[in-house]
Parts: sequence; structure tokens; C-alpha cells
Amino acid sequence: MVLSGTRFTTSGQERLRAVGSRPAKRNAPMPAARRMNTRNRLLLALPRQDQEQLWPDLHLVAWSIGQTLYGVGEPIEHVYFVEQGVASIVTIMADGSTSEVGMIGPEGLVGVAALLGAKTSAQHVVVQIPGTALRMNAGLCKAAFEQRSAFRAIAHKFINSFLNLSAQTAACNRLHSVEQRCARWLLMASDRTRSDIMPVTHEFLASMIGARRTGVTAIARKLRRAGLIDYRHGRITIIDHEGLEAVACECYGIDHARLRGPLGC
Repeated sequence: MVLSGTRFTTSGQERLRAVGSRPAKRNAPMPAARRMNTRNRLLLALPRQDQEQLWPDLHLVAWSIGQTLYGVGEPIEHVYFVEQGVASIVTIMADGSTSEVGMIGPEGLVGVAALLGAKTSAQHVVVQIPGTALRMNAGLCKAAFEQRSAFRAIAHKFINSFLNLSAQTAACNRLHSVEQRCARWLLMASDRTRSDIMPVTHEFLASMIGARRTGVTAIARKLRRAGLIDYRHGRITIIDHEGLEAVACECYGIDHARLRGPLGC
């Protein structure tokens, strides 16, 4: 399932929410064999005592592409520590136009607003690249955040990092070309998935960067002719990372350096 271009009608939002409400294929407590072997960098940064405190309340779930995790105004009942895949935080305007204001991969936590006291989501959060996550009841996670100083300190680092990413994205959307933003988005997604293959369509990419589908298709053709990417059957593959980095704006370098730091800070 993909977002329908750069605009959402009310019925389009309802369909997106309906698809996202489908239950994940897996939903089970964290198996003992995988304890202390998570891919989530936030959890890995916790002291062992804090990890052991959280494990019983973590449940492994599968994410499907286009799945809605929260709709605007909907309650934040769970938070997600990303294991694989990427979630997008998307702002939807009154006229239905959309733009991604942040992405979260295994470096962080989806639903962090709940730790700060929010009961409902102010943004639309959708899975852009499928994978898995460790789901936790939002109330239990907030209690751990308030009671465990090490968890609180690490969560604060991630929150700071994410706010910086959102501010950079806002400036990028205002000042840089669609071509630069396309290249940046593909590279950022690749960094978080550690894969050169992204299961996204031109339509979905256009909705993420707030551009027209026709413009994104023209840019994708240009990048393919230059030997930087390839695309087919709803997948975009990065062929030449260095070449694509040369096309991307300065914002990608900032994000790349941030991800390489502790918790992406």
C-alpha cells in the first residue's frame, strides 16, 4: 500500500487508516534466545539492568509497507523500538498535501511523544519500509522513562536528535531542489535499513518529499541514466552511493554524521 501521490482526500486518509489497522503477522513476547541481542540502538545503549526491566513488556511485531502506526488525533497506545525497517512522520495539510518531517529506523523509538505526556498523535506516522519492531504499552514505557534515570537520559538524547532532524528537514524542504531531496531521502533510508534496495514507488517517494509524482519520475529517470540508481516493480536500488551523495544536498551529510554518533545524536 502506498500513499496516493502528494495529496490525501478525506476518504484517502480513511483508507490509509483502515489498511494500517490490520494486525501484524507476529505479536509475541520477546523470546529468551533473543534477549540482549536487539538491533535497536536505543535499547542497546541501556545498562543491562534497564534492559532486563523492559524485556518482559516488549513484543515483537511485523510491519508492512504503508501501515499506519498512528493517525492524527488518534491515541498513542503503544510505542515501537525499531528493529528493522523505517517509519515516517508525515504532516498532512488541510488541502491533503503531505510532507515527511522525520524518519525513524533502528536508531530510535516511534511514539516518543507519549513519554512527554502526549495522549494522542499530532502527526500521521506510517511505515515507509517494512520490517519489525519491539512494541511496548505506552503507559508502561512512560513509567519506565520517569522511574529509570538511564533510560530517561538516553531517550532525551534521541529526542534531541530527532528534533534536530525535523528542523533540518523543514529547512531542506524550503531551500533545496526536488532532485537534491530525492537523493537525500534515498540515502537516508539506505543508511537506516543498511540496504541499497528500497521497496518504494515514485508515488510514495513524491508524497514523502512533498513533490509531484511526475517530477519525481523525471528525476528518477535522470538518475538512472546517470547510473546512480535503478528502479523496477516498486523498488528503487542505489547503484552508486558516492555519485548519489554528490547529487544530494548538504542535509544528507549532516544526517549521516548524526546517525554515526551515539544514538544518532
